[in-house]
Amino acid sequence: MSNPVTHQYHELVDTISTAFREGQLKTVSAINAGLVFTYWQIGQHIVEYEQKGKAQATYGKQLLKQLSADLKLKHGKGFSISNLQRFRQFYMQNSNYATVSHNLSWSHHVELLKIDNSTERSFYTQQCIHANWSIRELKRQKDSGLFLRLAASKDKEQVLALATQQALVNKPEDVQRDSYVFEFLGLPEKQHYSEKDLEEALCQHLEQFLLELGKGFTFVGRQYRITLNNTHYKVDLVFYHRILRCFVLIDLKINDVKHHDIGQMNMYMGYFAAEENIESDNPPIGIILSKDKDELLVEYATYGMDTNLFVQKYQLYLPNEEELRREVEATLMEQSHDK
Repeated sequence: MSNPVTHQYHELVDTISTAFREGQLKTVSAINAGLVFTYWQIGQHIVEYEQKGKAQATYGKQLLKQLSADLKLKHGKGFSISNLQRFRQFYMQNSNYATVSHNLSWSHHVELLKIDNSTERSFYTQQCIHANWSIRELKRQKDSGLFLRLAASKDKEQVLALATQQALVNKPEDVQRDSYVFEFLGLPEKQHYSEKDLEEALCQHLEQFLLELGKGFTFVGRQYRITLNNTHYKVDLVFYHRILRCFVLIDLKINDVKHHDIGQMNMYMGYFAAEENIESDNPPIGIILSKDKDELLVEYATYGMDTNLFVQKYQLYLPNEEELRREVEATLMEQSHDK
């Protein structure tokens, strides 16, 4: 006896599949939350034992060594000395469990434990939660010095705000940063490449490119054609920013930016404002990405122009983290002395 496959049956299959997937996610989430709490408790027990015995640092190391040996006999290799050190450190940095995010896996927390500076660690924690970063994404953003690059161009209050807000994006200036890092493209710094090569490479690595641009960007298109008086122009890359509710136009330059490049971007922005925007859209943002930037030329060439037009640098290698760190620490130190 055959059963005809009906529309209702397909709906049943879809409903069961959805319930199963949601159940899997909830199960994984519950297991993850349980693991994080368990590891926090282990750290708590170790620290409280040390404090009661007024253990010195030397004894503390010996304690972990002995604990590791005994617990591995009972429960296996998960109780290595390095893991016990992580559990202890996790508790020390989060003694109030109510402040621990249940949305992050233990692997996220381990990666975050490697960050000594509490402000920087808080920033990456917030970004992991709200941008839903994977471990790979977290490592890449850490390695590229995202926090330091953002903080280096901000004052003390803004640096501290970075660590407590999910995204500092409430005005056009917030989408820019001192420099964008495209090391994920794998293009050697001295290799000859064209603007088309750069554009193609960015589109092939769109996920990483969107992460580098920051929160809120959605891709619209490349070589976006506009026509004025029967003359065709093409914007290299067009995005839409969900938070600012506006188009973001990007032109790529492998050499110095010329004054006519700025004028052309200003024209693109005018076109989008008049022809592409709908009633709820805000004025477009224009970003020219260049290997080098003549600050004086940019200042004069943009005089009197739309303040939403930015000329920013990009680099194909990771920034010098120590130099950035010194710059951020100097900003915090100077403004602390001023108060």
